[in-house]
Amino acid sequence: MTRMGDLAELVRAPAALSVPGDVLAGAAAAGALGRRTPALAGASVLLYWAGMAGNDWADRRLDAVERPERPIPSGRVRPAAAFGVAAGLTAAGLALATAAGGRRAAAVAVPLAAAIWGYDLVAKDTAAGPAVMAACRGLDVLLGATTAGPTPRRSGASGPSGRRSSPAVAARSAGLVRALPAALTVAAHTWTVTALSRREVSGADRRLPRATLAGTALVAATALGRADPIPVALAAGYATRYGSAQARVLADPSPPRVRAAVGAGITGLPALQGALTARAGARLLGLAVAAAAPVGRRLARLISPT
Repeated sequence: MTRMGDLAELVRAPAALSVPGDVLAGAAAAGALGRRTPALAGASVLLYWAGMAGNDWADRRLDAVERPERPIPSGRVRPAAAFGVAAGLTAAGLALATAAGGRRAAAVAVPLAAAIWGYDLVAKDTAAGPAVMAACRGLDVLLGATTAGPTPRRSGASGPSGRRSSPAVAARSAGLVRALPAALTVAAHTWTVTALSRREVSGADRRLPRATLAGTALVAATALGRADPIPVALAAGYATRYGSAQARVLADPSPPRVRAAVGAGITGLPALQGALTARAGARLLGLAVAAAAPVGRRLARLISPT
């Protein structure tokens, strides 16, 4: 029988601490924080774990050469079991998202699941890989905005076609628009991490860490609040830790340095999510989200997030 510890390694369980902050940042930006937000965050975690299990299933032959210690090539998890875990977690994530947010949440969760599987099975080893993974994280942020409720609107207002507009539909669309900057910021960060992760085994050309380091500086700048010390401090902490790891890759682009930078990008994401959440006005929640970063770093010593 497959042990729970092996399954935790298969899905890189500690890395899921970087996931709920996506939904919380999107919900905060859209003004949609509420009782359904935790369930959407849970659905996001399930889909993330599904992607991790699917990734190892898709890479099982390559891992047999490059990472024979991973659960599948080491024989601790059968390929069929890994695929079943990925499929089951996907179904559970979609079901939970739909139960929590209805059709609006499903309209984002289904493309998110498709992007996750598309990355694992098709895009990962192509030039489109980082962009597809960035889209996954961006959609994850937008998932949190899908429960934005209606706002008061003058009765009798109509759209360009002359038909009456639904206040609820208009408010929900506005919520997604408000969350879009946060989604793009998290997506840009994800692009840098994914681009680096493609060089975890071979090492990187110095042009890559130069590009990702510049991207990190831009991402941190977009997360700053208006003279608000909390998002400023969180964004600065994110940039310092992740940027320092990339600077070390720039000095020595060897595989261990690249892997360390990827790990820093994964475990440091909650600080960025916290800055975005605090910038939207949920300052205490932003601090709570950012608190997952040091916990993730400690757990990463037990199970690698990369």
